[in-house]
Amino acid sequence: MTAPNVNTLWAETLVAELVAGGVDAVCLSPGSRSTPLTVAFAEHPDIKVFSHLDERSAAFFALGRARRTGEPTPLVCTSGTAAANYHPAVIEANQSGVPLLLLTADRPPELIDSGANQTVDQEKLYGDAVRWYRDMPEPEAEPRKVRMLRTTAARALAESTGADPGPVHLNCRFRKPLEPTPVPDDDPAGVPAGWAGGDDAAEVGRDGPFVTTSQGVAAPDERTVRRVQDTLRSAERGLIVAGPADQGLSAESLERLATATGFPVLADPLSDLRFGPHVDRLDVPVCGGYDGYLGSDGVDEWSDPDVVVRFGASPTSKPLRHYLRDADCQQFLVDPAGGWSEAEFTATDLLVADPDATADALAAGSLGSVAASWREQFARAEQTHWDAVSETAAETYWEGGVLSDVAALAPDPATLFVSNSMPIRDMDRFGRPRDADLTVLGNRGASGIDGITSTALGAGSATADPLVLVTGDLAYYHDMNGLLALGRCAVDATVVLLNNDGGGIFHMLPIDDHPTFEDQFRTPHGLDFEPTEALYSLEFERVADRRQFRERFGESVRADGTQVIEVQFDAGDSHAVRARLAERVAETLAGD
Repeated sequence: MTAPNVNTLWAETLVAELVAGGVDAVCLSPGSRSTPLTVAFAEHPDIKVFSHLDERSAAFFALGRARRTGEPTPLVCTSGTAAANYHPAVIEANQSGVPLLLLTADRPPELIDSGANQTVDQEKLYGDAVRWYRDMPEPEAEPRKVRMLRTTAARALAESTGADPGPVHLNCRFRKPLEPTPVPDDDPAGVPAGWAGGDDAAEVGRDGPFVTTSQGVAAPDERTVRRVQDTLRSAERGLIVAGPADQGLSAESLERLATATGFPVLADPLSDLRFGPHVDRLDVPVCGGYDGYLGSDGVDEWSDPDVVVRFGASPTSKPLRHYLRDADCQQFLVDPAGGWSEAEFTATDLLVADPDATADALAAGSLGSVAASWREQFARAEQTHWDAVSETAAETYWEGGVLSDVAALAPDPATLFVSNSMPIRDMDRFGRPRDADLTVLGNRGASGIDGITSTALGAGSATADPLVLVTGDLAYYHDMNGLLALGRCAVDATVVLLNNDGGGIFHMLPIDDHPTFEDQFRTPHGLDFEPTEALYSLEFERVADRRQFRERFGESVRADGTQVIEVQFDAGDSHAVRARLAERVAETLAGD
């Protein structure tokens, strides 16, 4: 390998190793100190470049791609506050176990704490939110150092995508010249002829990654399998609960376990198990309306389950979490990273094992003893809930009705990204399971509203499926910078904008009757978002009712380009509809 200077040699080697490890795209933000990395990525023939002017949007975009692909899209930025703007996405990736690779450019060591311009302390900038951190040595054309560089690239990818996936941070220091400017061989920044001394491994690498990491699958041992099987076999009332999961239980393994046990399945919209062919194939109910009836007066007389097998993160639904909290039963939590995702502290057993391997091992035994009345109880409650949703939608339109329509009308296949606050809660309660290939995503690790648009567009960039983003007005406002990726990164989307003029979710809290509520919590903004049409070259339309929304949504998901469909609501009215709907379900169930 020849290069005009040592920075170029260093950057090209790092990029080549990342490509050998499977990286095919990068998010770049402009800056000077990161020039060697930027040029190396931009000139590599096998890399697709996504250019972002805003580092925060770039990081969430990369997060979205990783959510959709399971592989990291590296991020490159210059030194200083540019790297700090990655931090919110790093926190989300850490909390939700999403691969992220951060390559932050930095000054030479002697400039730290010197008052030099754009110099901050970037060592361990993200604290313990990263799986692995490395402060890289300064570039040098020396065989052992270059082998270290290649090994570090391979290790960074392995650490980011291992059994406990998450962010990895490499802090990359560069001296001038930063550009690919030729430097004499005898200059410290130069690359001497024959620098590798015949060390081909350092100079040209190997055929494939410099180090190949083989990730093992942690399966439960036979003794544990028998113990859990005995518990499942003796249960008359069992549940399978699938929470949010970026790398969770597959539909095939769920089918095997549900068929073997006969247990109803309570599937979070972010579990990747609420939608798909298994919904119709299974003889047990796949439930999605539990948020609307668990804990209501109509089900108070239900017995506790005898056993619960739970996969994924803590469920989105608060009624479900409380139902599990109050259940006096054995609860098995399957977590391949041993992460203790158990905020209610009621799990009795932690199985640190791969979800599919665990489900398949358990399903290999004869487990079917569940009472038919137990399944019928959930099936009846589900039908009651969905009938009430349908009847309510015919009478009035509310925010939850939009989510119900999105789940029902989204094309097969499609990627749905749902914002935090009320949209994901409404998708949980009103998104009815169906036989369709819908990948539903959301940022539930830290549950913030920052970066929602950018994360959605990042997910859309990784698939040819139609992309639908459902977002609230505050989240839309918070990440309007992210809309620049529509043109710069060639992503199309259908954006459903629920505008209730402020923080509607705060109506769910006791503070809603306090004198400070309107100005300090709901915080109405009065913004008109239609000017984003011209600013970001998208189509913007405001619809007045359900008929118009369904028509426009159907047209948009079939059209090229990006359409923003705004539906305006009064948050208080929508909360009242939710309450009336819950009462209707409870009354029906209580009367059965």
